[in-house]
Amino acid sequence: MTTIIGIAGNQIIQSVDIFNGNHVSYTPQAFVTAIQKAGGLPIVLPIGEEEHAAAYVSQIDKLLLAGGQDISPDYFGEEPHPKLEETNRNRDIFELALIKEALKQSKPIFAVCRGMQLLNVALGGTLYQDLSLYPEWKVQHGQEPTQPQFATHGIQIEKDSALYDLLGETYRVNSYHHQAINTLASSLKITAKSTDGIVEAIESADKSQNILGVQWHPELRFDVDTKEFTLFDYFVNQL
Repeated sequence: MTTIIGIAGNQIIQSVDIFNGNHVSYTPQAFVTAIQKAGGLPIVLPIGEEEHAAAYVSQIDKLLLAGGQDISPDYFGEEPHPKLEETNRNRDIFELALIKEALKQSKPIFAVCRGMQLLNVALGGTLYQDLSLYPEWKVQHGQEPTQPQFATHGIQIEKDSALYDLLGETYRVNSYHHQAINTLASSLKITAKSTDGIVEAIESADKSQNILGVQWHPELRFDVDTKEFTLFDYFVNQL
């Protein structure tokens, strides 16, 4: 049977000419294409009421959390920093409910960029609201958006991880983030870091929970780097 992948959707809530001022629910096409290429059936889960999360999750086999806005800092006990960027509280609320239900219903989770950060927050961790708050920041983690197919910095991968089996001990990734994991949730383990120590990948410390999170954007490079596609193939067919 085809594996059904629920992709937590985003919203365009500002008035933009291309949609004649209408609000739009969406997900990046690259996630859809990568999942289809791996043999999965992608379904976009539009932002909705948190009480509907259980019903949504019951209809899918696995959950994908995509990138996007910053995460509201009160969810990890902080006031908003001056460098905090756009947030969407409705998205935060709904995706936190999706995570809770996916864990409750034992549905695997693949989390990308913001998705990885939100997963950490959902499980009790905290974030750097901006990388300027990280004292060891030495690597550029926000590359030019017009060239996502190029990897710009290296990561070191832990041997005791699924990611090591997929990518090896070292790898190079693209990078589009100004927030990052600070305190790691106790139920997670770090499986990769950048050379300046930023968390680049996480997995569940509990082997009964199937979780993979990455800080970079494999959906923007899977068509030029076959190793990036192995992440989607692993998610759809093994995780």
